[in-house]
This record gives sequence, structure tokens and C-alpha cells, in this order.
Amino acid sequence: MAQQAVPAPQAPGPGPAEAIPTALEVDPGAQLNVAPVPLTGNGVPQIRRLQRHTYGAIDLGTNNCRLLVARPSEAGFTVVDAFSRVVRLGEGLGTSGKISQEAMDRAVAALSVCADKLRRRRVSLARSVATEACRRAVNGRHFVERVRQETGICLEIISPEEEARLAMLGCHRLLEPGDGPALIFDIGGGSTELVLIDTDGEAPRIRCWWSAPWGVVSLTESEGSTATDTEERLAGYGRMRERVRHAFRRFQQLLPADKSNIRLMGTSGTVTTLASVYLALPAYDRKQIDGLMVPSEAMREISRILSAASHDERAKFPCIGHDRADLVVAGCAILETIMDIWPAETLGIADRGIREGILRSLMARDGHRI
Repeated sequence: MAQQAVPAPQAPGPGPAEAIPTALEVDPGAQLNVAPVPLTGNGVPQIRRLQRHTYGAIDLGTNNCRLLVARPSEAGFTVVDAFSRVVRLGEGLGTSGKISQEAMDRAVAALSVCADKLRRRRVSLARSVATEACRRAVNGRHFVERVRQETGICLEIISPEEEARLAMLGCHRLLEPGDGPALIFDIGGGSTELVLIDTDGEAPRIRCWWSAPWGVVSLTESEGSTATDTEERLAGYGRMRERVRHAFRRFQQLLPADKSNIRLMGTSGTVTTLASVYLALPAYDRKQIDGLMVPSEAMREISRILSAASHDERAKFPCIGHDRADLVVAGCAILETIMDIWPAETLGIADRGIREGILRSLMARDGHRI
């Protein structure tokens, strides 16, 4: 899996920024020109000097554009800036096969804000990744070039495997204690990534992974929005679940037959939104959501309620609103199917993922223990 980290954008220019491999996965035959870490008088590395660096991570997904800026700290890293905007980059991609001009404009506008924040925060090293929408679109690389020219940001279109790995790196520390295998999933806009890991060593070990071509945007568009009553809505929900079940079929065969002591964790807008509904929050509160453990049956009940509700009824939930009311049902269909194949009693909720995985990778490359 290729990885790239580039200096933060200074200004749009005619040439791409220099690419620097990260230290977690590099070609064994490649040589890295890394400056030696300065030592104290007794030969102890002066690691604290590295903490002056500021790191950035951009995750451009099918539905959202997200930025995180952080500095290393004793406890891992401290976030100094963040940004998130719904851009719906993959809108209409399922039928046209390409990113629309309007979607490009929305994404470039959001990435321009990100570039400005990277410059103002004097970010020294950043990695910016694009996922399923850019992987699938016939004009994905044309869009990446436009982003570079207009914002200075060098987007890297990552593989599904790398996307799954970064999501796992970003949130595995929130897993509930246990010795059994754990399934971590990320429901995106255009795809869903699943990673089965063991945590019996110092670092999690990936046993297998899967990427299914259904996310909340692509699955919603596959069904359309013509349902006018509860019966039609439930029928459509059943069809969505069947599409996802079929996409997970081969991955299910890779899972262990013994489902005792299993753990399950999700990182996505779907699980954080449903967890907010579970807590009946009047407004989203990350402190109450990140690391929350929710009974799986409670998430199924919420999914059943939302799948039968109309758009306006779903929008009345404070943490759903009109922005998520049309996509949340597809997220429920994906979530319930995951719980079918991996029936853990509780679901861990993570409001962290790819961006945090990027930051941990970049900081580890520079010698920080996080």
C-alpha cells in the first residue's frame, strides 16, 4: 500500500509538492534521507524537539471533507484545529460514472478552507487522502489535478485496503477490553470497509479486511426516494439490506465460526448519529459519543424505527436533521447487516478514524511514541 505525506500547501503552483514516504510501510529497497535525532550530553535522544512540528490530515470522502491539525503530546496528540463539511462529492456518481461539476466545486471550496488552515497553523507535514468517489470516477484524477492547481493540496487516491488500515489505526484503542477477535468497520459515503483484527500483541494484527461498494450515498441512490408509505419504505429497506448482504457474502466466509467473546466497533457518521439518537441528545456532543458502548439490540430498534419513518419524521431527531435524513436509512441497512454477520452484544462507537490514523502514522514516522 503506497503512502505519501507532503509538506503543507504554501500556495497553488505549477508543480506537485515533493512526496515523502512515511515510515510505517516503505519499499525495503528504498533509502530514506532522514536527519539524525539530536542527542543530549548523555546520549539520550531529544525527542521533545520534535514536538514543535504540527501535522495535518485531510480525508475527502464520498460525502464529507474533513481536516484535523494536531501536535504530538505526552498522551498522544493534541488537536489544534479541525474542519468538516458535507460536500457530497459522489452525488450522482452511481449513474453517471463521474464526479459532477457542482460536486467538484463544493469539494474545492471546502479544500480551500483546509489549505488556508494548514498554512495559518504552519503545518509542516500533511497527508491528504481521497477515497471511493475518486477511485470510481472516470474523472477522479482530473479532479485531483484541479485540486492541486487551485488549492495546493496534493490528494492521494488510496486503495480500499489502505483506507481500512487507516480507519483501524485511528480508533482501535477504543475497543472494549477482551481477548476475542474484533471487527472494526467504517461506513462511508461510497463504500464500507471492514477489518478483522487480533489485539493479543503490542499492536493490533489485521487478520482480514473487506471493502464493499455500498456506502450511505451509493446505497441511497440505488433505491431512490419514491416510497410514499410505511410499507413501501420497509420494502425498500429490505432491498438495501439484501444488496449489502450480498456484498458481504465472501467476507463472511473469512470470519471465524466461533463467535464467542467477539467485539465490534464502528467509526462513521452513521454510528455516531444513531448513538446520539440512543442518548436522546438535543445536539451532537462528541465527548458523550466517542468511546460509548451501546447494546446492539438498541441500535437495531433505532434502525427499525428510522427505516419505517418518513423523511420529515427522521428529520425531527435533533442529531439527524434534514442534512442526514435522506442518508441515515442506508446507514442503518449497512449497520444491521454487519451486526448479522458479527453478532456482538455491544457496539463500540468511535468519533475518530482515517484522519487520526493518518496523524498517528505521520507522528510515528518522526519517532513519536503515540
